[in-house]
Amino acid sequence: MAKEANTDYLRAELKSLADTLEEVLSTSGEKSKEEMSKLRAKAEYALQESRQRLGETGDIIARQTREAAAKTDEYVRANPWASVGIGAAVGVVLGVLLTRRG
Repeated sequence: MAKEANTDYLRAELKSLADTLEEVLSTSGEKSKEEMSKLRAKAEYALQESRQRLGETGDIIARQTREAAAKTDEYVRANPWASVGIGAAVGVVLGVLLTRRG
């Protein structure tokens, strides 16, 4: 669920930034210098906010990845033979898939 929320959040951020930039580009010929300055400031602000939020989201994803790796390491250490079996099964499946494509 957290991954879906992060994905939705990233999409919303990128859409917001794209909408702001599209507004700037589509109305650039129709606006006065003062209005263009305001639009440019709005676009710069949106870009800075998006960079900050995307950086925060990247940190969250990195933390979640580290936690998943730690849990996987714990599982492998607690269940070494099951891990070997899972690895062998994955290898067999990949081998079958690759030989069918070739």
